Amino acid sequence: MPKAFSALYSLVFILWAGLASAQGTFIQLEARPDLNSATQAARTYAANLTEVNGFRMASGWYGIALGPYTAEQAIQALAQLRAQGAIPPDSFLTQADAYTQQFYPVGANALAPVEDADDATQTQAQGQTQADDTPPATATEPELVAEPEPEPEPEIVAAPEPEPAPEPAPEPEEVVDTETQQEAYRNEAALSVDEKMELQRALQWYGFYAGAIDAAFGPGTRRSMAAWQESEGLTPTGVLTTMQREELVGSYQSILSSLGLGLRMDETAGIEMTMPLAMVRFDRYEPPFAHYDSINDSGVRILLISQTGTESTLLGLYDIMQTLEIVPVEGERNRTANSFTLTGENNRIKSYTYAVLTGGTVKGFTLIWPAGEDRRFDVALRAMRDSFRSVPGAVLPDAIGDAALEQSVDLISGLKIRRPTSSRSGFYVDRNGMVLTTTEAVAGCGRITLDEVYTADVVAEDSGLGIALLKPADRLAPQDFAKFQSSPVRLQSEIAVSGYSYEGLLSAPTLTYGTFADAQGLNGEPDRNRLSLDASAGDAGGPVLDNTGSVVGMLLPASNPEGKRLPEDVTFTAAGTTLAEFLSNNGVSPAASTDGVPLSGEDLAAYAAKVTVLVSCWP
Repeated sequence: MPKAFSALYSLVFILWAGLASAQGTFIQLEARPDLNSATQAARTYAANLTEVNGFRMASGWYGIALGPYTAEQAIQALAQLRAQGAIPPDSFLTQADAYTQQFYPVGANALAPVEDADDATQTQAQGQTQADDTPPATATEPELVAEPEPEPEPEIVAAPEPEPAPEPAPEPEEVVDTETQQEAYRNEAALSVDEKMELQRALQWYGFYAGAIDAAFGPGTRRSMAAWQESEGLTPTGVLTTMQREELVGSYQSILSSLGLGLRMDETAGIEMTMPLAMVRFDRYEPPFAHYDSINDSGVRILLISQTGTESTLLGLYDIMQTLEIVPVEGERNRTANSFTLTGENNRIKSYTYAVLTGGTVKGFTLIWPAGEDRRFDVALRAMRDSFRSVPGAVLPDAIGDAALEQSVDLISGLKIRRPTSSRSGFYVDRNGMVLTTTEAVAGCGRITLDEVYTADVVAEDSGLGIALLKPADRLAPQDFAKFQSSPVRLQSEIAVSGYSYEGLLSAPTLTYGTFADAQGLNGEPDRNRLSLDASAGDAGGPVLDNTGSVVGMLLPASNPEGKRLPEDVTFTAAGTTLAEFLSNNGVSPAASTDGVPLSGEDLAAYAAKVTVLVSCWP
């Protein structure tokens, strides 16, 4: 039994040693410039978190960190604590070698080396081998041995008195700020221009200063200093003491440290720029982009833009970038003859894109950042814009590596194209760009667009008829608009539906021909017409035209009466007279058709393309 217990103890010891030796990763929460404020910060974190440690760093600053963990444990803990809001959002992973000496908790040493698991295993194995190699005793005749004397009773010795526990090390004394206001002004005057600008940046970072970074401490800077002091529970004098400056600027520099801003030269793309290297690293080239993907669960991404081209290349890129998911719809767009900027923001991300035409090349970058981290985004973006430099003579080729073989209608150079949830057809009904379509086309949409470019709103609808009237956000001037046929349509006459049968995959509408089967619905509804025509889902909302190009109805979505299955070529329209009445009731004067001359197939298709519009529904 003792031998079995010893083996079990050895196994547990070996496993523990192996685990401990792998625990060298920490989650750094923040860094402070002085011991006193760092100790107070560590105590604050320890009130709600476990495994809180304080270390002196090689830079002379004092870091507060959680750990140690294995790399896998640290990644999981970082994600979970961030999601719970229990740690600052800019917390990041670091290794034990980033720290030199522990100051909190007093007497602890989370950096102490642990015996290597392999060495412990070897030691145990050697001990076991020596025991196993002991030669067995040689069998001999038993000898007569006298009875052993009884062993004396063991002497009872009193247990030693326990040593008194060591007294805990004294807590660091709180440093009291005794600098007077006059001394604060004198010490402030001794600051360099760079130090003054850094102080303004720190005030700007925390949202107290909105002026220029010019090292001139005017009324705006003074008000921002007083506002910061008041937020910290200090007397708002409008001038910071040396200790207050160290605390404010130190906290700001700790944030900068978490970004890891550093100069990066991408020789293949021909771009040099400062990047947040603690958050991204190079992943791949997919022309015209160099992809830098997120690390340490940062959620940050950077694209470098590099391609040969002219002004038309730049303008084409301007249009393409706005179709990508990384450029949210909500944001400013600015374009000149030789550059453009795009900004976008939604509930997931915030992004900024800049591109410029220089020396026969288009160079630029896109910064994508998680939503809700505006301050760090602003600091990183400012550093990137200020340092951006195009390197002459270097540009990404049109194809490189495996990227030349990858093609997808949903991707552009590895970036996902923003797609609507559904697309249907509609048609212009006046010269101001008002559009008629179906209620099904616009139901539940977060945003509605015409031809995926122009935003529109629903201004009237009739759910019973299944029709909706759209008004563009900006006034449009369509090439042409619908004219309605006022005369009855002859049964079995040829008609055509103009619609986006493939929901926008083709850039122009198609004509689908059929016949006018009946001037009423299956149950005699006078506001419905029945067609014999094989239409697609994307055609719904498109105009039904006779051979003169006059509108005689609007195609409705396919539907089957309950319990019945209709032939595939049976479709229904909202009658032209019903549409005209709906428009009149909602402030649009429908134009009547006056030309009864039949059109050729080419002319009918050309006219239909002018009046038909793609209606897209976006989340």
